[in-house]
Amino acid sequence: MFMGSGGPFRRLLRHMRSHRGTLRLASFCSITNKIWDLAPPLLIGLAVDVVVMQQDSFIASYGLVDPWHQLVLLSVLTFIIWGMESLFEYFYGVLWRNLAQTVQHELRLNTFNHVQQQGMGWFDERQKGDILAILNDDINQLERFLDKGANDLLQVSTTVVVVGAVFLIISWKVALFAVLPIPIIVWGSFRYQRSLEPRYAEVRRAAGAMNALLENDLSGMSTIQSFTAEDREYRRVEELSYIYKEANRDAIRLSAAFTPLIRMAILCGFTATLLLGGWITLDGGLAVGAYSVLVFMTQRLLWPLTRLGETFDLYQRAMASSTRVLDVLNTPHSLSEGDFEPTKSELVDADIVFNSVTFAYPNREDVFSDLNLRIGGGQVTGVVGSTGSGKTTLVRMLLRFVEPNTGGIRWLEQDISQWKLKSLRESISLVDQHITLFPTSILENIRYGLESADDHAVRRAAAIAEATEFIEGLPQQWDTLVGEGGHRLSGGQRQRIAIARAVLKDAPLLLLDEATSAVDNETEAALQRSIEQVTRGRTAVIIAHRLSTIRSADRIIVLENGAVVEDGRHEDLVNLKGVYARLWAVQTGEKISQ
Repeated sequence: MFMGSGGPFRRLLRHMRSHRGTLRLASFCSITNKIWDLAPPLLIGLAVDVVVMQQDSFIASYGLVDPWHQLVLLSVLTFIIWGMESLFEYFYGVLWRNLAQTVQHELRLNTFNHVQQQGMGWFDERQKGDILAILNDDINQLERFLDKGANDLLQVSTTVVVVGAVFLIISWKVALFAVLPIPIIVWGSFRYQRSLEPRYAEVRRAAGAMNALLENDLSGMSTIQSFTAEDREYRRVEELSYIYKEANRDAIRLSAAFTPLIRMAILCGFTATLLLGGWITLDGGLAVGAYSVLVFMTQRLLWPLTRLGETFDLYQRAMASSTRVLDVLNTPHSLSEGDFEPTKSELVDADIVFNSVTFAYPNREDVFSDLNLRIGGGQVTGVVGSTGSGKTTLVRMLLRFVEPNTGGIRWLEQDISQWKLKSLRESISLVDQHITLFPTSILENIRYGLESADDHAVRRAAAIAEATEFIEGLPQQWDTLVGEGGHRLSGGQRQRIAIARAVLKDAPLLLLDEATSAVDNETEAALQRSIEQVTRGRTAVIIAHRLSTIRSADRIIVLENGAVVEDGRHEDLVNLKGVYARLWAVQTGEKISQ
């Protein structure tokens, strides 16, 4: 029955191959438990046989003639059988539940690790909420099946086999009619599986879309409330929730019909046993005890089969979820890498060269077209330009968050695609315009730049970023929890912590992408005072909207429409009276002499 939807299940088994021993042992305990569980009807039949036949009973034929002694023996056997059934129930419960938790744990870690290694383009094509749904809901769905559904399927299969064998041994005529519905039930189960599979795939897709919307709304609650858009978002959630409800309704409608149909099929088998077995018994062709066994066994067959619909429902939900999880795991890494690993000292004065780089985001116009640019090693290079000119894309290319469509980027005379990816990114410190802080202390958020750094190094990095004063003015100082995303701190405070984190990393290349965008004039002045210390002994690329931030840079390049239109020092560009001079005049209020 496991193979009714073979593809997803076989894929899951392949992924669980390191746990095959536990899987076999848990399956053995489930089957053994069910065999012991089916023994009491045999004892009941023997007891009836003893009471009716007494010295001529089935047990008496083995030498134990006294009826009382026969009943004592049956009582002892009852204790043994119930004890063994309980023991193996404990074993399979522990084994299946621990296996479910272990597989869930490993699958979540493996999937998360695989997701972490994808290129940023992979994330651009997916909703974050859908990825969260896979890491949480889908993996939990699989855990529920391993915890309960796998055992149920095994025990139902064991029941059919054992009861069928007992019926054949006692009376093949009764078995023929009693077991006749079983193939119909099995065939119907597989048909139901195939019908349920696409419905539950749709349920999981709807769950992912719902999760994405909720995650986005919770993250943007301040925007929703400031635009008084609560009703609008309520309607959007209502619409997606309705789609999710209807997807489940379609699956439930089909799944719910399964159990009543099984009951009707079993009723036919039970009625056949009752009437045909009774007729044969009354005719003297079957002992009363054997007839009792057949009746009780049919009842024992009825109960687990009525739960088959629920079990298949759980199974199909798990297979739909495992397909989504394993599809992510089987997604090839979108970034290739080489094995080049230079030392830090080699990179300090090494130039970075863009050779005929062309790049466009999917289904959009080119950001760069044949860009040629040399960033001097050991120098501070400022980058300015209007929105959409390619400033941030330049940074993303250096980190290999995006890849050139044509051309390449060389650092230390080696194309960065041939670097070991970890080595490349360890050589770069980034302060992004969108600051990410983690829900822990200020001290640990700065230490994120270098996990092995001691507290003294963390404080020194904070001092360079001029963050010490505000940190030590907080009630909890360095142990202050910043909250989710750092929401307990101001934008300027978050920016300073991010700069301190980058300073602590002490990488040969420092990238500042609008690093002063969220700071006030006083904080900007403080950062400008420390810019020389921050960039000393490394190459720095500073993308700035505020031109005062890069006024003292060794070189400033101006980007327009993905091309370098001006290049030089601040004074030279002002005197050029071009794009940079106009931007400077706008920000300072100066007039440009013609």
